[in-house]
Amino acid sequence: MPDHEIFDLGNVVLQSGLTLRHATLAYKTYGTLAPARDNVIVMPTFYGAQHPDTEAMMRPGRALDPARYFIVVPNMFGNGLSSSPSNTPAPFDRAGFPNVTVYDNVVCQHRLVTEHLGIDRLRLVVGYSMGAQQAFQWGALYSDMVRAIAPLCGSARTSPHNYLFLEGVKAALLADAEFADGWYQSPPVRGLRAFARVYAGWVFSQDFFREGEYRKLGLASVEDTARFMEGYFRQRDANDLLAMLWTWQHADIGANPKHQGDFAAALGAIRARAIVMPCVTDLYFRVRDNQLEVAQMPNAELRPIPSIWGHVAAFGGNPADDEFIDAALRELLAE
Repeated sequence: MPDHEIFDLGNVVLQSGLTLRHATLAYKTYGTLAPARDNVIVMPTFYGAQHPDTEAMMRPGRALDPARYFIVVPNMFGNGLSSSPSNTPAPFDRAGFPNVTVYDNVVCQHRLVTEHLGIDRLRLVVGYSMGAQQAFQWGALYSDMVRAIAPLCGSARTSPHNYLFLEGVKAALLADAEFADGWYQSPPVRGLRAFARVYAGWVFSQDFFREGEYRKLGLASVEDTARFMEGYFRQRDANDLLAMLWTWQHADIGANPKHQGDFAAALGAIRARAIVMPCVTDLYFRVRDNQLEVAQMPNAELRPIPSIWGHVAAFGGNPADDEFIDAALRELLAE
């Protein structure tokens, strides 16, 4: 049986101008909604992830404790649970799935929270990686509703270098002849393996490998780490991965009808208290990107994670990083 619920969005007109018919948003809630409805946290999913992958941040004793808070985890479009290439009927199935933006995701998540769950105040929006991009977008679009945001290892706009990296992993997948322009009948395994190996070299830092930190994940070697990433991505549909990749590449919280492409205005609209936490060794989302963004946010602090774990510092694998992040989250939740 599914361990999540489905919110039927009806026909959704996307920023692309296409209508995603019978769109659905998969979500799961953790904890109990307080009578005053003032203990709500929204935590969107990240690249390649589904809601169970976020549960590492909700372990007993961590800041995001379901015993105290009502945590809503909406699954991002394209992740295989919400409307995605792998589960959408023709003509939007497989390679025909329309491009979906971060804005499209957050607008639909807002509908879930307000229309379906009847909630009009959020204590915190927290997200890792692409979840962080969505947290920035929540703050820019719904500043009157969101009290605090905590973007972890993510940016409000994808940098040119980050965009180019994603072109590389995409090319590795597309090079597999079995991919068949997205109309494959069986998974393009060679392409998925190549995709995962390129990704593995970037998701962790150079120091992570030099110091053998992969052993803390129960991995024996660099090759074992690459195989670990292969296992992770081979759980996902190739078209789903590409759909989310397009969303990541085109993330920009100012590129929407409200802010009309004015990125600075979108950052200035985030009036919520914000602690922005990049990792000092992240090869995807650099501290400098967040530094420039925080300078234009009226109530934000930059608090880099002092870790050699690279992009996965916020993923829940290193206790020291967990403690650093939880201290900031507790601070935001206590205010």
